[in-house]
Amino acid sequence: MQRKALALISGGLDSMLAAKLMLEQGIAVEGVNFYTGFCVEGHTHAIRAAAAARPKRNNALWVAETLGIRLHIVDVSEDYKRIVLHPQHGYGAHLNPCLDCKIYMLNQASLFLNRARQLADDAGMDFIVTGEVAGQRPKSQRRRYLPLVARESGVDDRVLRPLSAKLLEPTWAERQGWVDRERLYGFHGRSRQPQIALAQRLGLADWSQPSGGCCFLTDESYSRKLKDLWSARGKRDYQLDDILMLKVGRHLRPRPHFKLIIAREEGESYFLEGYRKEFTHLRPLQHKGALCLVDGELQPQDYELAARIVARYSQGRDADAVDIGVFAGDESLAQLQVRPMAQDEIRQEWYV
Repeated sequence: MQRKALALISGGLDSMLAAKLMLEQGIAVEGVNFYTGFCVEGHTHAIRAAAAARPKRNNALWVAETLGIRLHIVDVSEDYKRIVLHPQHGYGAHLNPCLDCKIYMLNQASLFLNRARQLADDAGMDFIVTGEVAGQRPKSQRRRYLPLVARESGVDDRVLRPLSAKLLEPTWAERQGWVDRERLYGFHGRSRQPQIALAQRLGLADWSQPSGGCCFLTDESYSRKLKDLWSARGKRDYQLDDILMLKVGRHLRPRPHFKLIIAREEGESYFLEGYRKEFTHLRPLQHKGALCLVDGELQPQDYELAARIVARYSQGRDADAVDIGVFAGDESLAQLQVRPMAQDEIRQEWYV
């Protein structure tokens, strides 16, 4: 009887290698990818011109296609909020609840595996595979934390980490003889060179950047924006649209009661256009320039300040005056002719 594994596929090199190693041992593999809303790839990379040279792809789907396995994409963004807002094990360097995230992902994989068993005509899937490497992440992948993650997720020894298996106790799949432990690895630490060498030995010609990170919560700038959003609204909460817009544009808060989100390039303008009917927004009327959304309450006495900032980031920045329109949805609230703000007039503390 061929055994089956459920592999957590992030789209990175490590999870790709873990699944590949199982396939090499004759294990049938299906992948699962949990969408939290904070994923880097597939959103920002797709709309920013700076990433134009990169393939426009969902790397988790691309890994599944490359390996020839089925991939399940599961949206956990609403349920995941409790992990972000109230992590039992605290945050990492920024707002990254990495240890709680690992526990959550394994728990979700276990629930998925159990549902698959119930729906399958045969025994379903037998164990879970991840690409975790001992010592690779300071918060969530220390060697001593890996057993804690397995235990608190409820998975226990049903999770196999092929890249670091020789540093850990034998798992259920190894003890049952389904997986040959001698063909697994003992990688440790932050260097990705062993994984790259293994990928080449396995005949993998391409993979996503191994050190780029896959979660915005590990990013200092993004975490600062999220804290600012909580502070401005007076509560720790968010909606999916909130966290998507935090990834895009230049964010300035010139007054406590409103923030300006100004597109930095064409792709970001197209993205923010999708929200213009939901927000008060400003745009240059005669010069080329970026759309600006207003998050908060823009009062009439704030119009000139906001318009001058928007003019600064338009192609009329060197003109004596720029015409700026203020709109609520499709309704025009005001048209102003303003002097563009000089760069040294924009206070550093306005930048979120």
